[in-house]
Amino acid sequence: MEKDLTLRLPNGEFFESWEREQVYDRELHVDCNHPAASDDNDGSIDRPFKTINAAAAIATAGTRVLIHGGVYRECVRPARGGDGPDRMISYEAYNNEEVIIKASVEVSNFIKSEGWSLRRFGVTAEGQKEPNIWAVKLNPDDFRGYNPFCAVNILHDRLFIEYDKTDMTTYLLRRGMVFCDGKPLRQVSLYYEMGNQPGTYWVEANGQIVHFRLWNDDDPADHYIELTCREQCFAPEVPFLSYIKVKGLTCAHAATGAPVPQRGSISCYRGHHWIIEDCTIDWSNGVGIDIGNECWHHTFDFNNVLGYDIIRRCKILNVGVCGIAGMFAGNLLIEDNLIEGTGWQKMELSWEAGGIKVHNCKNSVIRRNIFTKTLRADHLWMDVGNENNRITQNLFLDGIEQREAIFIECSRDDVNLIDNNIFWNVEGRFNENDVPKEPGSSGWYKMEETGIVNGYAVYGEGTDRIHMVNNFIGKCRSAGYFAKTVAFRIAGRGGTSREARIWNNIFYDCKEAAIKMPTKHNQAEGNLYLNMPGGYLRILYPAPTECLDLRTWQEFYGFDMTGQEGTLDISVDTDNFTMTIRKSQGMPMFFRRPIAGQNLITSTEEIKKVKAISSVPTDFYGNPVEDEMRLPGPFTELKEELVINIDPRKLV
Repeated sequence: MEKDLTLRLPNGEFFESWEREQVYDRELHVDCNHPAASDDNDGSIDRPFKTINAAAAIATAGTRVLIHGGVYRECVRPARGGDGPDRMISYEAYNNEEVIIKASVEVSNFIKSEGWSLRRFGVTAEGQKEPNIWAVKLNPDDFRGYNPFCAVNILHDRLFIEYDKTDMTTYLLRRGMVFCDGKPLRQVSLYYEMGNQPGTYWVEANGQIVHFRLWNDDDPADHYIELTCREQCFAPEVPFLSYIKVKGLTCAHAATGAPVPQRGSISCYRGHHWIIEDCTIDWSNGVGIDIGNECWHHTFDFNNVLGYDIIRRCKILNVGVCGIAGMFAGNLLIEDNLIEGTGWQKMELSWEAGGIKVHNCKNSVIRRNIFTKTLRADHLWMDVGNENNRITQNLFLDGIEQREAIFIECSRDDVNLIDNNIFWNVEGRFNENDVPKEPGSSGWYKMEETGIVNGYAVYGEGTDRIHMVNNFIGKCRSAGYFAKTVAFRIAGRGGTSREARIWNNIFYDCKEAAIKMPTKHNQAEGNLYLNMPGGYLRILYPAPTECLDLRTWQEFYGFDMTGQEGTLDISVDTDNFTMTIRKSQGMPMFFRRPIAGQNLITSTEEIKKVKAISSVPTDFYGNPVEDEMRLPGPFTELKEELVINIDPRKLV
């Protein structure tokens, strides 16, 4: 059988999956809605267990736990793992039925909120209609052993928070969440804030009473109200369990705290060789899925097995801080997932935020995922010591107040390959009002770049050997690629940010620059630059920054000798995952001196092919590219007025 070329790693070797066809010799059924269901049953289809934990307590290697449709309010605690790739323990939805594991409890013991003032701070004036605020006193039996309304978001490791520039409000809110008909209310810090903000809740100091106000001042008796009462939905009680599969389950309302430690709604709890597929994470307060060592305070031997996990076809939705967390986990395959709405806690300065956040990740493939609407966090953050990873065929879309889409930090010993991805709309982490405005032309004569504007597709900090090949990068608030050196970080040498290879990409409508290289010790070749501002190719050091056009980029550095530039109109529908390219109707954004033998491109028919890069033998769709020449960007064919499907999950 031919090997899948999208699994070829930067070192030329192929990612070898350990996954095997499963063999099960025992089935256990769980059906909370069956009239005869009981945890005293034998787990047959006619005498199913009532709870998943009853099956988890007796499941052994080669057992498939089949969970029938329904809502299960428990945290599943596997007692043991499997014996190997073909003798796993599987927890899966029976016959694709909807199985929802909720870390919440339904409440109905509503009372009118009394004894708290809204007028003291001028929210409600005398004679003004009072807002309709209710309260719930927590049932101790529902919160035995864990009360998230007593615990603040931030966990035990606070060493890395920079208090001088961090708003601690969200860190000190309670971990407990309140849902009305499945939609979350927003927590406020003080009681009176509910007076002018419907759809909110507030927790008393002792964490035993929750006050809330619904939208339109509705009566909660007319709605379905749930309060989170458990930290996780699926997590072993003991670490290091391995060869476990979780398939087709929805895990909702986990009251996890802010990492670290990285404790997810679904947790491998430092195990290895897990498969998590076709699952949904629906509203987790802190972390969606954890697959690594959890934190750096646990003892850990880098020679031991950790990782080798597969996460595929999952929907990871509305996670507060980090969608997938993998500390010291390598040999990962993360594919065909939708990771949407991560970061609503606004805790990016806890340094563990992102759609995916990994440390020391090696020999892994992250492909065909969609990252979208990530707020104040990276879509993908690879922190320290990452080697021989391939990031391919992904969509990185609509980063809201986002500093960069991909952040690769202090990784120095091997190549990390970023190819055939589409980046669109990296908004930048800044406030427009905070950006210094230079009167007239005074800003032209500064010796170095200043200001706080960011918004990058790829940011390499002290990282060598980033290879960016055949990507489409559009609408970055600052630049498509930015890197800086780090003098000292981790034991040994600092990061030089050398030997980046920026080959055959399309850069479109980046607001400051396409490329900001820290020094000249890198390469750029075969790139296409569309709708760019002046000075869009930059060498940052030694000062002063050189802001170049393509002609001087070629003349003084020998970069992009086959590079091209021009104007086209490109749009991306980030809801339906399509791209449209049209012939430019306007003039170039600024006057350019013509390059000898080359006109400014104003039509896709004028784009010239460039030399294909052997390390990337595929296009966006995973098709082999055997020609010596190909178009820059992820597509091997571009036509105007054609709506291009860019949903990578539909490629399989």
